[in-house]
Amino acid sequence: MEQDAAALCGPHYGHRDGRPGHRWGKTQGKIGFHGGKVSLDRPRVRGRGGREMPLPSWEVAQSEDLLGRWAMNLMLINVSTRRFARAVRLPEGDIPTGKGDGVSKSAVSRRFVALSAAQLKTWMGTDLSKLDLLVIQIDGIHIEQDLVLLAAVGIDAEGNKHPLGIMEGASENAAVVQALLDNLLDRGLDPKVCRLFIVDGAKALCKAILRTFGKHTPIQRCQIHKGRNIMERLPKHLHASVRRTLRQAWELDDVGRAEQLIRNLARRLEQEAPGVSETILEGIGEILTVVRLKLPPQLRRSLACTNIIENMMGTIRRVCRNVKHWRNAAMALRWTGAAMQEAAKGFRRLKAHKQLPVLQAALHAIQTQQGADRGVAPEAVAA
Repeated sequence: MEQDAAALCGPHYGHRDGRPGHRWGKTQGKIGFHGGKVSLDRPRVRGRGGREMPLPSWEVAQSEDLLGRWAMNLMLINVSTRRFARAVRLPEGDIPTGKGDGVSKSAVSRRFVALSAAQLKTWMGTDLSKLDLLVIQIDGIHIEQDLVLLAAVGIDAEGNKHPLGIMEGASENAAVVQALLDNLLDRGLDPKVCRLFIVDGAKALCKAILRTFGKHTPIQRCQIHKGRNIMERLPKHLHASVRRTLRQAWELDDVGRAEQLIRNLARRLEQEAPGVSETILEGIGEILTVVRLKLPPQLRRSLACTNIIENMMGTIRRVCRNVKHWRNAAMALRWTGAAMQEAAKGFRRLKAHKQLPVLQAALHAIQTQQGADRGVAPEAVAA
């Protein structure tokens, strides 16, 4: 600041003509430093017309949102607003603490709200047209009894993972799923490009995906969720044999043999657990989508479940565990969006990313076949 003042006025007591301003004493101001505010003296400069001239260094220091970044960073690693002051200032340290230093729980909360809302708005408006997405995973997280957030994560052709968007609703119904998909389409996601969708098995998810992207869109239901739902309804003495049969079916390379093995399992359980038998057969085609696409075993294991988005959900739960009361859906969206951005910092490439060209070729074949069917349909109607 002294250098800026010297550039505008010249050195102290240096009376030179042609300078745009002259010194006008000093004043005290507060600047963001180490998570809070500190007071310091800054020089004042007035122009020849009598108006005060701003110092460039002071303007930059005031415009940088360092305090907001401090607040968001510490809250994302589970430092509560009540303990924020202890995290950035020592009681007997060199930096004094007092009234107006910006480390109170209310000041920290205000900064977090402002920055997280701005980041959520920017993120939910980003362009998706440049992402070569091959896989999209969709899953929901229950915040409260009547508040569910539906999130989407994409995997591009190089195996990189991208958090795509989030939408709030009362449950994982078709309307909420459709709203999330519409948001992705509005941001540049091409509905004509064939992609693999991975879901946890909710019928509303599958219904909205097929309605938006076409009836030939491949959908893989999470095998881990499917197996867990089956085991919870079976007596313990059947767990080992059923789990072994399901694992054997999922590891087969022939979709016909895998489907037959699952049907035989359902037939064997018709007497002991008829309800479970129907559950096993429900959605059998979507359970074996990765097998039908003839993916290599390593890539198949990575894409046969929703572990990627479940891992992100774990980060969301960790970040949000300090929240004791959700005021509204906007607050839940802000926190969850910030947590998804935090989880993205730890994303790694898909383990089987070198095998993704196989998936890309299979999806291209489905898209070509779908285009051919659309071309034949008008002739069939005319005939």
